[in-house]
Amino acid sequence: MTQLTSAAPATRFAWWKPLLFLLVVIIGLWYVKWQPYYGKAFTAAETHSIGKSILAGADASPWRAALDYAMVYFLAVWIAAVLGVLLGSLVQVLIPRNWLLRLMGQNRFGSALVGTGLGLPGMMCSCCAAPVAAGLRQSQVSSGAAMAFWLANPVLNPATLIFMGFVLGWQFAAIRLVAGVIMVLGIAWLVQRSVPERIASPVAIQDTGPEEPFLQRWLRVLWRLFWNTIPLYIVAVLLLGAARVWLFPHADGAVGNTLFWVVVMALAGCLFVIPTAAEIPIVQTMMLAGMGIAPALALLLTLPAVSVPSLLMLHRAFPARALWIALLGVAFSGMLVGVLALGLA
Repeated sequence: MTQLTSAAPATRFAWWKPLLFLLVVIIGLWYVKWQPYYGKAFTAAETHSIGKSILAGADASPWRAALDYAMVYFLAVWIAAVLGVLLGSLVQVLIPRNWLLRLMGQNRFGSALVGTGLGLPGMMCSCCAAPVAAGLRQSQVSSGAAMAFWLANPVLNPATLIFMGFVLGWQFAAIRLVAGVIMVLGIAWLVQRSVPERIASPVAIQDTGPEEPFLQRWLRVLWRLFWNTIPLYIVAVLLLGAARVWLFPHADGAVGNTLFWVVVMALAGCLFVIPTAAEIPIVQTMMLAGMGIAPALALLLTLPAVSVPSLLMLHRAFPARALWIALLGVAFSGMLVGVLALGLA
């Protein structure tokens, strides 16, 4: 008697997972970014300001300055930071890995272009975008694509460019846009070429669903992402808050239109941490105090792009070489823009 054996049933694809991720993205970004920035654009157009500098009124005591800045900073970013951690964890459990590999998993320039495009609607600061970039790396997205996504969020933020045009002038926004695109894609390309990694084939990845329940898996991923990013983030913000007086002098005429100050502002911008678009009132205040255009442009490019906290948040997601390329690439880009401005002055 012949015994018939049926093949194991194919695993049904859970369409609700990517749909849920898309829903969280749309609702989260609308509440945290899109809707507030829509109203802020009208304020910038009418008043030519989006608020006072977050660096204003620094206390002489480093400890007091650290606590004051940390309080102001975290009140400004905590909702976006929560959203960043949430999206960074959900992208690992809701989006099929073979989708991500087909889109951004290949070690080629096209993956960096896709990462840049996906970073534009996020409009997050470097620290809030870092958990999402870390989540993408956990899903085996190429280093260049994840780097482009991370840098494009703060540097090519469409809302920030609009604010900048109304507050500082459209020439500043145009320079930031052109220099930002070159910087983001250039650094992503260098990272992709310089960091050896094994790219998995999308065909080899089978998304058959996790063996453990979805909620259990998500909480595990969420805790790992939180522990790898947030504690160092908080410590670094406190330390930089204490050092802000020395990083950004506000004395009248202190920051002149010289090569020395271009280099200093480019380096300081790579170290310090700010909320989204906070570079605009910072530069506006410092220019009113006498800062030259060349160091202002260097600061506008480097200040939002990277910071010590955001780099520390990604220390497990990227090899050290990739983070050094990002840091030095941003610093060099800021210096180059400042030097070109000096030459045209």
